[in-house]
Amino acid sequence: MEDVRSTMPESAIPAIPGWRLILSDRGRFWAVRETAFPRSALRAGAEPTVDADTFDGLEAEVERQEEIAKKVVA
Repeated sequence: MEDVRSTMPESAIPAIPGWRLILSDRGRFWAVRETAFPRSALRAGAEPTVDADTFDGLEAEVERQEEIAKKVVA
């Protein structure tokens, strides 16, 4: 896998605040949360590492994980 920053011009790098983005050598998008979810969020099913076929799909998956965490941490 390669960090998205190493394969795309800096101006073209999509961003998801709080998540590190990775583009695999097969073109699959991955995101890893930069800070750990609280244990209660992990127990509720929040995943700190997600993947998708497209950037839009990745954004949706990250949002889903953040929503899981917000429900139990709020």
